[in-house]
Amino acid sequence: MELSTSLILVALTAVLLWLLNLRNNRKHRLPPGPPALPLIGNLLQLKKNAPFRTIVELSQTYGPVMTIYMGWKRTVALVGYDAVKEALVDQADDFVGRAPLPFIHRATRGYGIGISNRERWRQLRRFTLTTLRDFGMGRKGMEQWIQEESGHLIARVHSFKGKPFDPTFVMSCTVSNVICCLVYGERFNYDDKQFLEILNIIYEIPMFNTTPMGALYNIFPWLMDRLPGRQHVILEMIENMRKFAIKKIQEHKDTLDPSSPRDYIDCFLVRMDQEKNSSTTEFHYENLVATVLNLFLAGTETTSSTIRYALSVLIKHPKIQEKIQEEIDTVIGRERCPSMEDRKSLPFTDAVIHEVQRFMDITPFSLPHYSLKDISFRGYTIPKDTIIFPMLHSVLKEDKQWSTPWSFNPQHFLDQNGNFKKNPAFVPFSAGKRACVGEPLARMELFVFIVSLLQNFTFSSPSGPDSINLVPEYSSFANLPRRYELIATPR
Repeated sequence: MELSTSLILVALTAVLLWLLNLRNNRKHRLPPGPPALPLIGNLLQLKKNAPFRTIVELSQTYGPVMTIYMGWKRTVALVGYDAVKEALVDQADDFVGRAPLPFIHRATRGYGIGISNRERWRQLRRFTLTTLRDFGMGRKGMEQWIQEESGHLIARVHSFKGKPFDPTFVMSCTVSNVICCLVYGERFNYDDKQFLEILNIIYEIPMFNTTPMGALYNIFPWLMDRLPGRQHVILEMIENMRKFAIKKIQEHKDTLDPSSPRDYIDCFLVRMDQEKNSSTTEFHYENLVATVLNLFLAGTETTSSTIRYALSVLIKHPKIQEKIQEEIDTVIGRERCPSMEDRKSLPFTDAVIHEVQRFMDITPFSLPHYSLKDISFRGYTIPKDTIIFPMLHSVLKEDKQWSTPWSFNPQHFLDQNGNFKKNPAFVPFSAGKRACVGEPLARMELFVFIVSLLQNFTFSSPSGPDSINLVPEYSSFANLPRRYELIATPR
């Protein structure tokens, strides 16, 4: 009875908000868009397994700047390279806001760098970039950590002795250990049970968010919190991950030497103490816990999934794998660990890695932005408190930018002489002031780990290359690759 009453009240509140929203919309010159229904908006028009493609299709009718409704929430989609660049780069200050996604807000309690805005975001982003660079992100120091971790990866793959194995958590361990070195100042054994439990949680979170249940949580959080379902299991998992972070932070507190910080947590704790009497500081305990969670979630699953997808691509296209190995053998050989300095001498390898990221299209919607004020854009007004989707999918697959956008084609990144060439429409890390903080780290990891693997192994499928399906297993707000067992044959 109580649940029924609550649902009726929620529905009535939503209808009132919808009517108020329509009234406010008449005050602004909103971008055009398809007609929307009360409460559910345009949800019924979106393809269940690829909603981003529906938005691109609708833009052919309504234009590259388009209003759609995710439930009762007003959103504006930016479609195509020109519109995305104009917003995120040319009008960067206007589009710097980040949408308060309910799921992430619940997981982080509204703190941390991920969905923060204004002064909190400025303080945490500046500190995070500076601290990660101080510990070597994008530099030689970090490269050495990654090279050392690649040695552990190669040893683990050798342990399978040419028998089929699922690389999912092997790759997660490898990538996450780099984050662990930065944040916790330590790495974990690939068989560490608690570490594997945390990695399983990190794997489950984006997978849940690509399901209809995950999408509904972000659209109707007040309803989903009151209904039974997997969302409660996932939120409990996040709470366990939070407890792990809190435990590590306490260990750092107990052993902290302010004169010699060991990692990101130490640096944050020192800054907390320095600013403990400041009324405007964002360096406090909740922001530390949430930012640690942000770094792990963002820095583990996306990069490890990209490496897994790269291996699937190379199994599907053995001739490309063979050509990469020939290039590696010529430039590096099979004894020395690859370094970032080698990248300029491996143009085909570099092109393939870039094409893997383009073709995979891991975050088709990008992380949604948010209008912190009324924004004037291309003759329209995007009202304050509007969710904004810079559709990275529409840039990475735009036929004006790529000769064969729907085919895997390393030539997208090679000139007529076989030299690597950049493309400004390559935006897997987004663009502008909200571009991924860990982009230099991710680029280094992808290059060193993938080259190391191909230097030491030839990859194949027990069922042959035709058994590999490059269409994502889960595809909504993220594109997640299918899981396969593969064979790594030592070279």
